[in-house]
Amino acid sequence: MIIAVDGPTASGKGTIAKALARHYGLPHLDTGLLYRAVGWQVAHTGGDPDKADDALAATAFPEALLDEPELRSEATGSLASRVSVHPAVRAALLERQRAFAHQPGGAVLDGRDIATVIVPGADAKLFVTASVPARALRRWKEMRERGEDVSREAIEADLARRDERDSTRAEAPLRQAEGAALLDTSAMPPEVAIAAAIALVDRQVAGNISSCS
Repeated sequence: MIIAVDGPTASGKGTIAKALARHYGLPHLDTGLLYRAVGWQVAHTGGDPDKADDALAATAFPEALLDEPELRSEATGSLASRVSVHPAVRAALLERQRAFAHQPGGAVLDGRDIATVIVPGADAKLFVTASVPARALRRWKEMRERGEDVSREAIEADLARRDERDSTRAEAPLRQAEGAALLDTSAMPPEVAIAAAIALVDRQVAGNISSCS
């Protein structure tokens, strides 16, 4: 079974995807981490994330980089959004993501173009979203816990910029895929959002089985 979970930054899609993976006993891939690694690599090798050639060269990052805690920082997230607009970067990471999705037994993948580009034929598709203020509050709390000092206003502005960049890029823009179930987590605590996601996945899978019988 392949489950695709898409949505903007801090919508809760990562938490939900990990919970779905545990619930169904499937491996999980945070595809955004791949783009964060590319962004980090560009920045730390003196490249320009807005230049396609520099960003493409950074797709050859070492596997061990995925364990770097700094990839989760807000600054690296902004770099990831910038390198992800380059078609060559997306193409370089495409097969890596598809291979993970199509491993025996399936997988759970979360990102921004899983159901639209990576695995449009996924057995279950979710589009997880939340309001910018709700997402900014979550991200602000996360950053405070990590000892990072940043205002909620600055986070809101950054999220709005990233939403605009991700949803208007020419290559694989962020959008709800056809057939994807919408889950707005703005007013949901994690446990409620997870339960709702499981119910939506079960409903989609059951519907797929019924249509094939």
